[in-house]
Amino acid sequence: MLNNDLVSSIAYVILKGFERHFRRYSRITGEAQHFFEQGQWQQSRAAVKQRISIYEGDLADVIGKIYQQMQPLQQPESFWRELKQQFLKLLSNHPQTELAETFYNSVIGRIFTHQKIDDTIMFVLPSRCYLAGQVRDKVVRVFNGNQSITEAMAEIFDSYHLNIQLANKSRDINHIEQYLRHHYSTEELHKMQSIEMLIPIFYRNQNAYLIGRICTENDSIPFVIALMLTPDKQLYVDALLTNRKDLSVLFGFARSYFLADSQYPAEMVAFLQELLPNKKHFELYSALGFYKHGKTVFYRNFIQHLDHSQDLLDVAPGIAGLVMTVFHLPSYGVVFKIIKDEFAESKKITREHVKICYKMVKMHDRVGRMADTHEFTNFRLPRQRLSTPLLAHLQEVATSNIELTDSEVIIKHVYIERKMTPLNIYLQQEQDEDKIAAVINDLGRCIKEIAAANIFPGDMLHKNFGVTRHGRVIFYDYDEICTMSQRNFRFLPQSEDPYVLDRLSVAPDDVFPEQFEHFIVGKKSLKILLKHYHPELMDPDYWRSLQQQIVQGEIANILPYPETSRFIVENR
Repeated sequence: MLNNDLVSSIAYVILKGFERHFRRYSRITGEAQHFFEQGQWQQSRAAVKQRISIYEGDLADVIGKIYQQMQPLQQPESFWRELKQQFLKLLSNHPQTELAETFYNSVIGRIFTHQKIDDTIMFVLPSRCYLAGQVRDKVVRVFNGNQSITEAMAEIFDSYHLNIQLANKSRDINHIEQYLRHHYSTEELHKMQSIEMLIPIFYRNQNAYLIGRICTENDSIPFVIALMLTPDKQLYVDALLTNRKDLSVLFGFARSYFLADSQYPAEMVAFLQELLPNKKHFELYSALGFYKHGKTVFYRNFIQHLDHSQDLLDVAPGIAGLVMTVFHLPSYGVVFKIIKDEFAESKKITREHVKICYKMVKMHDRVGRMADTHEFTNFRLPRQRLSTPLLAHLQEVATSNIELTDSEVIIKHVYIERKMTPLNIYLQQEQDEDKIAAVINDLGRCIKEIAAANIFPGDMLHKNFGVTRHGRVIFYDYDEICTMSQRNFRFLPQSEDPYVLDRLSVAPDDVFPEQFEHFIVGKKSLKILLKHYHPELMDPDYWRSLQQQIVQGEIANILPYPETSRFIVENR
């Protein structure tokens, strides 16, 4: 007979464990304002890492408490079905229902080692369809549009309770007004009925962002006000972003997570989705730092897509990797990356080393240049949706990582990442010389920005970079990354002896930047372009200077918007 008291007790333990986790999460997030106001950039970065790391510890605490009360694996299926129903009752009117359900899933997944993906005992599907707008007043302030831009902006800035004020408010508001008048007609601006602003301030790196939209009768203009501090900690408006491409990049999958404090994440995501309709919900949850729930929503979205599509999963286009094998569903925007059973002889690394590198990227500031990943264990795919060549390939190169049943292919460990066009394929297919030049220039910037963030990419072959739909170059091969301090950048010996390189003593950590041009891109014309735009990449002294800046604690602020978008501000 089912012990209802035990069921209720376990449901309560899980909910209280989630609420404790969310309080810790919110406390860390809430510290972002102080770090920004004080210019404490190292502490801000540490907060992002801490917020990622606490989930597993808080989950383990709950699992421990459950084992103190019972032996979970000895409970019948009816226990787990009733537990879900009891948990649902506790969630009535809970402001973080969707996050609590994901935490519950994590508990069930941990107990059953992700072997039971069953909607009767966990939330494979959400328990409710969220209706946006019910608590909009908790996350959005509305300002009267029947006033001048100057008056509206002054009111908006006064509504945010920062402990430091704009050093020159009239100048900054004038910059905003002139921008709007330059980009929008007087007629458009006269149609302004209201301005809606998200109440939370979004913090990341050395910026704070105020996010909102100008509402007209039939349309809206989304915008972001980017705030920064001068070296002497004077607050100013650095940019106003209204281009949807710029806003999309700001919330991109290659950025570290925002610190934005709200007790109503579903409503905040709903509002953001209205501003950025091309962003999926799981992308926005992840951008806000709710990466576990982003993973949950991704899985639901993917399963739904499988139900409404017919194409087959197949080997992804591009040059095959030496460490990972990659496949995709052509109609869906992600790739699946599996660590191979055996690596090529040139790769002196282990499976665990690869996992450490991917975790390093997860925790690091990705500066808009390294793709975020979702890590899954026992990821289940319908067997009939894998092409015959793909299934044969997986059985050949990753047999220890897959399990086959009559109806499913179970992947024991997989990384899922946004799909991009591999750079080598992009360069083969693109005919526009201006676009080719732009992407080679951006490739150089990508390498520089990753290095400035204290990551040496390691294997910089152009096949290890991708190009997004916005034309940005992103790095996505992490098995050889390390911190900059772990490499010794050397000059090649200057000699007329043709055999001098054959006799050169080289340590494992030695790197010769003068050789980069020979393998980053292959064609001579592309090498010339790269050297034209970024000759310092081939100079060891450039790399040594970056190392020195990092040792001295300098943090490069890689802006997520174009330099041309910045207002002219003295002493910034």
